[in-house]
Amino acid sequence: MINLILFGPPGSGKGTQAARLADKYNLVHISTGDLFRYELSNETELGKLAKSYMDQGQLVPDEVTVNMLKSKMLRHPDANGFIFDGFPRTIPQAEALIALLKDMNTSLTAMIALEVDEDEIVKRIKTRGETSGRADDNDETIIRKRFEVYKNETQPVFEFFQNLGQASSVNGVGDVNEIFGALMARIDRALDRL
Repeated sequence: MINLILFGPPGSGKGTQAARLADKYNLVHISTGDLFRYELSNETELGKLAKSYMDQGQLVPDEVTVNMLKSKMLRHPDANGFIFDGFPRTIPQAEALIALLKDMNTSLTAMIALEVDEDEIVKRIKTRGETSGRADDNDETIIRKRFEVYKNETQPVFEFFQNLGQASSVNGVGDVNEIFGALMARIDRALDRL
């Protein structure tokens, strides 16, 4: 089973590349944003629980998010593996993901980060904002704040997996196909080590 984390700041191309990698390696793409929307719109027990926190302006506890991941994984018992996009964002979430994979008799194959500098992120998100309809995609101050949050709160997750020998990065700037090729090379190297 191939289990990947695609990592990087908002606007780094994770969604685009995760979809392509899911097709290439026959993986189930798990975007936490999509997962939350599914659970909420279908009014599942987990969705209702998450909504109760969100309605109070609180963050959804990691345990609830991990249970949503587990539920999604269990809906795909014959999957060749999973690609996680947008999760984990904190070290406790990283530890919870490792435990979840272990409980499901599998493990992480690799975590790959898309390296994109702040000015490029701003440019990309503002371009996306021209069609996304999201006000926060048009406000440079908000975009830079999201990048700062990523650097301070989420970047340590990369170091966590790096210390486990499971993390590497590729340049996320340039031709989409070249970036995809670099990602495949990293994944193939990780598979060769198994």
